[in-house]
Amino acid sequence: MTNAFWLTNVRLDSGFETGPDGVDHTLTELSHLLIEDGRITRIESAEQPLDTTLPTQDANGLLALPSFVEKHNHLDKTYAGAAWKSCLPPKKLIDRLQFEEKEMPLISGTTKQRAQAMLSWLLAGGATHVRTHVNIDPFIGLKNLEGVREALESYSDKMTYEIVAFPQQGLLRTKASDLMRQAMREGATHVGGLDPAGIDNELEGSLREMMDIAVEANADVDIHLHDPGTLGFYTIKRILDLTEEAGWQNRMAISHAFALGDVSPEESTEMAERLSQNGVQIMTTVPINRPMPPVPILHEKGVRVALGYDGFYDSWSPYGTGDMLEKLNRLVERYRWVDERSLVQSLFFITGGKTTLDKEGNRQWPKVGDEASIVFAEACCSAEAVARRSRRPAVMFKGKIVLGGLEKASAVRP
Repeated sequence: MTNAFWLTNVRLDSGFETGPDGVDHTLTELSHLLIEDGRITRIESAEQPLDTTLPTQDANGLLALPSFVEKHNHLDKTYAGAAWKSCLPPKKLIDRLQFEEKEMPLISGTTKQRAQAMLSWLLAGGATHVRTHVNIDPFIGLKNLEGVREALESYSDKMTYEIVAFPQQGLLRTKASDLMRQAMREGATHVGGLDPAGIDNELEGSLREMMDIAVEANADVDIHLHDPGTLGFYTIKRILDLTEEAGWQNRMAISHAFALGDVSPEESTEMAERLSQNGVQIMTTVPINRPMPPVPILHEKGVRVALGYDGFYDSWSPYGTGDMLEKLNRLVERYRWVDERSLVQSLFFITGGKTTLDKEGNRQWPKVGDEASIVFAEACCSAEAVARRSRRPAVMFKGKIVLGGLEKASAVRP
């Protein structure tokens, strides 16, 4: 039986208004969306009377944005849902790993509950997809994977997900290969890795073992790479070599990739071209305390860049809310993307590549056939939503309101 209804009076970006100096404003219009079985099947102007016997749901002029995608998170580490605590700053990465060796087994019994609390924060910000890394190591075994899977399954009617088996303590350093392989058989969807030189102290062996596990499991890869400068840059080259050797094009992601911001623009541009050719994605958290991958160069060369909140409110950092629009706001501010066109286009980085308009102002989202997963914002257009981090009273996932309600919307300016 088809589940169909009209979502009425939805505000959609419709084009750009240009002046002598370029784009002045983003134009919008009110529309009615026919939603059938979780997809948008018709888009009609709200200027015409709607003649239908189907149920209707009034969006009250709220702006529709494509729902958000959180591409780098650690659901198993959070203190969400527990009493407030800050963290002790580590002197170096290995110090924090040693702390986790002791802490993780102590809190493993609450993994599901803490992960659910973090998922509620992500959903409140508008995310309907999350990629989470889950510690796989001899100290915790697969307990975190079990708890995170249960949490994600309890949210399966509100969001989709990916699980990365993550050897946080080092793949070779803790001899975690067998556990990683078991994790891939028990629900993990991606193979992770961590600083093959900086943590495992064996760049070639660590990378090859990671790739072997991925090939055996026929799984995509997402590796954490914090190693900076020449070392990190060389590691990226070797990752690309192994990607080509294994035929893993369009199946590889590098998280953090700080080294891309440590080299000259000429070097990063050359590397960006090779990353693009191999379909390697870059996941960034937009750090403010160190160089980061040059997003404008990567994006221009066709490298898929996505944002993630990483761990927040855990032993690594007490900061963060899980709001992906807040993370995007940091990105546009960092690069001074202050003009209308750039603000609209920036949605690409938190929506899985969707923007409401292309650079010329033609509508790109929503289109007939798109999944009806929508964030409703109190904003006059998407540029304002990004710049002002507008309030979002409701989130829809596959045609169902899964957070808040449209009836709770405040008056929206035209």
